[in-house]
Amino acid sequence: MPKANLLLALSTLFVFTFLGSKNLTAEEWNTSHSSLQTNSNETKKDQDYWENIAEGMSRSLIKHFWGANFEGHEGRYYFNYGSDLSNMTTNHYWPQAHAMDVLVDAYNRSSDSFYLDYFPLWWEGAPKYNFSGRDEDAWWNVFVDDMEWIVLAQIRMYESTDDEKYISKAQQMYNDWIWTNWGPETEAPWHGGITWKTDVEKTKNACSNGPGAIVAAKIFRLYEQLENPGVKPKQAYLDEAVKIYSWLRANLYDSVEGKVYDNMDANGGINQAIYSYNQGTFIGAAHELYKITGDDKYLDDAIKASNYVIDHMSTNNGVLANSTSGDGGLFNGIFFRYFVQLVNEPDLDSATHEKFHHYITKSATVMVENGLNKKTMLYGGDWWNAPADDNPVALTPMLSGCMLAEAMCMLKPLN
Repeated sequence: MPKANLLLALSTLFVFTFLGSKNLTAEEWNTSHSSLQTNSNETKKDQDYWENIAEGMSRSLIKHFWGANFEGHEGRYYFNYGSDLSNMTTNHYWPQAHAMDVLVDAYNRSSDSFYLDYFPLWWEGAPKYNFSGRDEDAWWNVFVDDMEWIVLAQIRMYESTDDEKYISKAQQMYNDWIWTNWGPETEAPWHGGITWKTDVEKTKNACSNGPGAIVAAKIFRLYEQLENPGVKPKQAYLDEAVKIYSWLRANLYDSVEGKVYDNMDANGGINQAIYSYNQGTFIGAAHELYKITGDDKYLDDAIKASNYVIDHMSTNNGVLANSTSGDGGLFNGIFFRYFVQLVNEPDLDSATHEKFHHYITKSATVMVENGLNKKTMLYGGDWWNAPADDNPVALTPMLSGCMLAEAMCMLKPLN
């Protein structure tokens, strides 16, 4: 074996062995993963490889963005908007849900209490720093979709811990603040749909309807295992999930091409902008309903929406567009969160499964080989260029990178 390859093998073995021990601190991880600074083309990308990448990125997320890490901010149980105190604005609520989603991913993957320990801290900090929380309940937010993202994170926190306080709050938020923003079917020109923002009357967005359908479907699926499911009957959640999804499909979905438009405005006009996260939540809602009902029409919709992303939106040398800041930094990660679940669907035909499996694997490989700083384990949203060691990174693209890395750990091997 050539000397360089021998050194690579030994260093990789050291990292994987070191990661076998639990409860590493962020500092211990930062020291151990320095041996990853190699040409990843020489490294076999097996399950251990992707778990190593995901572990490094998820720990880096905590190290560089968790507010309480920094001197003078010990009670800041909140993910900062920029790395290493570069941006501490709290005028953004929804990234908190996706940061918590990443920690749930990491805990589910590793069973490491290092991640679990953050659950109660975030539970305290997220509503505390909610910029538009109400006095009677700090979890409320003027953006309906922001509340939906939070609810989806709460449901996943319940699924990973069996602590019913998480899903109890999720049910309350959905029933009191999300479903109540469904418009009457008799009201023209919208005829239903969940409003995007409580102070922007009658604007119905894909980003408030796709996640809403997923929430309702998930509560339906979990209903019977809850000790206190509430007075609302189980079937009502499925009926609402179908109603929301059907409205989204009828009004904002192109059933010929598989693209999902952004919104229906206050005059009933359709904004035809297309974003990867709307594709993702449409896929997620369709897939949830397929798993519940077994109706092939939902699976067909999810496949067509996925093919649109691969065939028409991945024009950046075969991957999605770069997105390095702002809300858009989260869009690609949300797509991959729901897409990987579809890739794992056993009812996909073999050709579709292979195409989808190749696409997500290529996307993750491009990110790691080109866009990930192997020293800091930070990703700035540019697939082809890694952020410099001393450059600040925005929370939203870092979350997209973490979600993709964690998705690769969930991805089942090709048949």
